[in-house]
Amino acid sequence: MRVTGLIAAMLLGGTAMAQSAPLPAPTAAANGGVTLTEQNRAKLQQAGAEVLFWTQEQRDRNFPHMEDIFPGHVVAAGKKVLALPPGPALPIPAADVDAFMRAQNVAGLIVVQQGAIRLERYARGLTREGRWTSFSVAKSFTSTLVGAAIRDGFIKSVDEPVTKYIPELAGSAYDGVTIAQLLTMTSGVKWNEDYTDPNSDVARIISYPAPPGMDVTVAYMRTLPREAAPGTKWVYKTGETNLIGVLVNKAVKMPLATYLSERVWKPFGMERDAFWMTDPAGLEVGGCCLSISLRDYARMGMMAMEGGPGIVAPGWFAQATRTHADTGRGAGYGYGYQWWTYPQHRFGAVGVFGQSVTVDPATKTVVAIVSAWPKATDQELSRQRLAFLDRLFAAAKAPLARTPRRR
Repeated sequence: MRVTGLIAAMLLGGTAMAQSAPLPAPTAAANGGVTLTEQNRAKLQQAGAEVLFWTQEQRDRNFPHMEDIFPGHVVAAGKKVLALPPGPALPIPAADVDAFMRAQNVAGLIVVQQGAIRLERYARGLTREGRWTSFSVAKSFTSTLVGAAIRDGFIKSVDEPVTKYIPELAGSAYDGVTIAQLLTMTSGVKWNEDYTDPNSDVARIISYPAPPGMDVTVAYMRTLPREAAPGTKWVYKTGETNLIGVLVNKAVKMPLATYLSERVWKPFGMERDAFWMTDPAGLEVGGCCLSISLRDYARMGMMAMEGGPGIVAPGWFAQATRTHADTGRGAGYGYGYQWWTYPQHRFGAVGVFGQSVTVDPATKTVVAIVSAWPKATDQELSRQRLAFLDRLFAAAKAPLARTPRRR
């Protein structure tokens, strides 16, 4: 729901010039994390500053091609793809789907039920072969890597202290904070995620002068004070999702993109390579910035709904997608392990500018939507999307013969 990671941390540093400055020339993307020169670092910061101020034409052009602007790593797909065969058309008028897509600037909409595609539509230049940026939808992917690392023995338990894996945080407000409390954003560490405030934590973190050899996220986060006992207060903190990325990287001792490829993309049968943007130090941004094809967004929802057997620790998704923290939105709404929870036992991942993956276990249905909203966040657009999702899930309640999964 919020601007996160690299983009959020940078955009406030140059908002005064962002509306008029031209985009930097495309950089060499998916470059394996080469060290940035100061000139390229400046271009990266300028591009990040401009994202919220892109015109609609720029959003349409750049959201499917972030690798032409930002550096990053490839998440390689395997040769074995999880097939998504066509199923019976969802009983919803095509005119209503068209109207929703126009009103929300939707580039891709897919409904997968019991492994079969019941609705799939593209617009705004996106195709099945293309990919679209995720913004904060990436948080749910990053948390999944914790579940994989526990299964693989790199991490023992979410009840372990964060400082075991990031010892540089020892002596800070993160003393006594568990991995679970990072995942649920209930560390009790004070954080300001106000994107209009140039002195907010999300604005200051990217420019913090890290000591040699220390990750900038870790360097900044260890300076923060505690405002509540761990586990007692929920506050949305992109910095903590970035810490989760650092923690997994240290535990598995490989780039997040590589681990995501080996433990999720290839085993589950994702169809296309993904692209994960990196920060100025060449590390993947845990809280943001994966670019993924529409069908693979849906496959991620399927994997979470099915429990990820053989990929994550047993019971991981049951824990990850249940409410652990109250977000103050009302009955049925909450936060899990970097997944949002909704009424009727639904759950999902959400990113600014209209990105979402929503799962309804009752009907075994996943809906993935990628968009180019005219605003990063908008209450009315969010309300309309929730209402349309309710219609899609209601339509999916019609009897559907079981379609066998094919790999």
